Amino acid sequence: MPVTINTNSAAASASYHLSKNQSALQKSLTRLSSGNRIVQPVDDAGGLAVSMKMESAIVRLSGAQKNVQNATSFLEVQDGVLQSAGKIVNRMIELKGLSDDVMKNASDVANYNREFTDLQMQIFDMASLKFNGVSIFAATANDGNNAVFNDSALDNTVSVYVSADGTSGPTVSVGKALLLSALTIDTANLGTGTGYDKTFNGAYTGTGGNTKISFVAEDASKTINLTDLSVGVFTQALENVATLRASNGASMSRLRFAGQEMAAQETNLIAAKGRITDVDIAAESTRLAKYNVLVQASASMLAQANTSADIALMLLR
Repeated sequence: MPVTINTNSAAASASYHLSKNQSALQKSLTRLSSGNRIVQPVDDAGGLAVSMKMESAIVRLSGAQKNVQNATSFLEVQDGVLQSAGKIVNRMIELKGLSDDVMKNASDVANYNREFTDLQMQIFDMASLKFNGVSIFAATANDGNNAVFNDSALDNTVSVYVSADGTSGPTVSVGKALLLSALTIDTANLGTGTGYDKTFNGAYTGTGGNTKISFVAEDASKTINLTDLSVGVFTQALENVATLRASNGASMSRLRFAGQEMAAQETNLIAAKGRITDVDIAAESTRLAKYNVLVQASASMLAQANTSADIALMLLR
């Protein structure tokens, strides 16, 4: 083997391996310090792309879960008002019973009727409540002299998106309860399941064969009197409110299951993303020890290779 000075192939080889091992050591240190297996796109380009899409889905699912929680709060507020409406109807039934007492004179009945008319206006005010600017109950529109409580052209539902796909995914429609319709009774259909009407203007005339009665009044001019009603009308009104509460509970149940499904899906996506991006600490710490030794060995061999040219100097003396 010739002895040369200009070219030291051993030193060049040792320098190459030192640089290579140093780079591997730095990458191992970065992975362990960050906890990520993919430090740069070059580490796993395909895995990085998949993990980014999964991360986006996880973020969207988290937002959808918050929307479900808000929709649940909406329904809870709605049910609270419906519960109060049921109590008011019960009080109306009590007033009706008290007014039928033969021991009560006309003045007593008028006092009961005064509370009854006030409660009608109270229910109307309750039907106008909003949740963060969104009406809790179905909107109304004018159709001639009638108020249309369940018009398909009106926004009487709230759509809740229950997936990471947003508007293109499945939705749960939360209904704005038809409180006004439920308390507008068609006395010709009592007890048939259709004892309510959606196109009544809330004014009871009692003439011309009119069978429509409304417990909701916007003002005193549209109120009805206790003497105009039978107990069966009150019973129908209470059943209608109970039906609204049952519908509310069904929507709340569906939202709860949708929220649970999204929570499970989010957990599984987080686990799937972790399998792609998270570093295996045991395996990476082993590589760290390996490259740490190799870097030290490479540096030592480079130092020795750099002194190999000293042989040429000995020959020149």
